[in-house]
Amino acid sequence: MSSFSVGFRSVGSVQVLDLRGELDAHTAAELEAAIEKCQQDECVQILVNGANLMYISSAGLGVFMAHIEEIREKGGDIKIAALQPKVYNVFDLLGFPMLFDITESEDEAVTKFQSPAPSA
Repeated sequence: MSSFSVGFRSVGSVQVLDLRGELDAHTAAELEAAIEKCQQDECVQILVNGANLMYISSAGLGVFMAHIEEIREKGGDIKIAALQPKVYNVFDLLGFPMLFDITESEDEAVTKFQSPAPSA
């Protein structure tokens, strides 16, 4: 059985989700519930800290894709920070860096939330 947990904490207006363990088909519902809770609480600036995420499957990646459009429509975003190299490689292989802002550190992601987005 996979072990996985999501911790919640706030950094200013940013809701930080601390992922720990292995995110796969058996545990993806827990991340799904965490993101849905953020939306219910009207938190649309979501930072996923992956410093303690050891593994992610396509089911875990699908959770991000399922929510990003709705969160962006509400003026928010999901940023991803501090991924382990082998986990980042999975995101990179599937083109996630083109769709999501993935930073090396949580501080960098928080700063990006606080800075106005460049106009297109």
